[in-house]
Amino acid sequence: MKKILVVGAGGFIGGFICSEALRRGYATWAGVRPSTSRRYLDLPGINIVDLDYGDARELARQLQQAAPEGGWDEIIYNLGATKALNFGDFNKINFEYLRTFADTLARTGLMPRKFLFMSSLSALGLADEKNYTPIDSSTIPHPNTRYGLSKIKAETYLETRPDIPWIIFRPTGVYGPHEKDYLMMIECIDRHFDFGVGYRKQLLTFIYVKDLVAAMFDALASDRTIHKKYIISEPKAYTQTEFRSIVADALGRKAVIPVKLPLWMAWVASYVAEKVSHITLKPSTLNRDKFKIMRQRNWNCSVADAVADFGFKSEYPLKRGIAETVEAYLAEKAAKKNKK
Repeated sequence: MKKILVVGAGGFIGGFICSEALRRGYATWAGVRPSTSRRYLDLPGINIVDLDYGDARELARQLQQAAPEGGWDEIIYNLGATKALNFGDFNKINFEYLRTFADTLARTGLMPRKFLFMSSLSALGLADEKNYTPIDSSTIPHPNTRYGLSKIKAETYLETRPDIPWIIFRPTGVYGPHEKDYLMMIECIDRHFDFGVGYRKQLLTFIYVKDLVAAMFDALASDRTIHKKYIISEPKAYTQTEFRSIVADALGRKAVIPVKLPLWMAWVASYVAEKVSHITLKPSTLNRDKFKIMRQRNWNCSVADAVADFGFKSEYPLKRGIAETVEAYLAEKAAKKNKK
């Protein structure tokens, strides 16, 4: 039985990773911070490990105490922040924690056979917005967001460590049951409105969480993936109109009003939301970093390397993935209504 540690297991994606690991017969450890919700980790046979990523000495003790005999065969490092109050927080969580964790593995002799790091397509920054050339492995990174910069720093650090058997995933927008950002868009469409930003053509790409997680384990199983980076996406781009139509059909909404906000208005809203978050000390989903992501027109990308090296295939085109996501949303909506 293979042994796997999922770092950052408490979030939306982490629960799916742990569930798939157990389904595939892994002995599974879920690494979480003490304050992290265990909502999606109520799984039979899972081992919960509290980890302090900010204290190298304590982290070493925790890992050594939790490690099975012979250590873990594989580690999926899914820890990260997608929103933060400032760049310092992004840098600490997305880069410094990764560096501390990797250094601790090397120092304690717990380096696994393979180490899969979850980065982001945002690490590559702006793409060709004139000809809409797909982003691929030849694209030179030039991140234009604080989030993307923190991810490329983590990637670069791993590249300087040939002793770490790293694999880097750069997924596009991940959606599925329990995810919050796309849930906001679904809720708006459920209320008969769809908000978009900018008037120029925009190509969007998506990856359903189950496809992403399956790709992780397929990449770990392949002997061609160590020290390589992979873009992970459904190999098709969509317009906002197509996304709206698919969601509306799943919701049974016939009348949905598209509302296009000019870029300047979206920037003002993002700026105000960010300032409010600084006052309340609560990170906002809408901020100037997110504005740059919404403004980007070309998210079209190529997954040719993943197909070649581990047979990546998207089993969930957007219509199928949205159907499952909306089903979970409606079930939770009904449950909340019944509680009242």
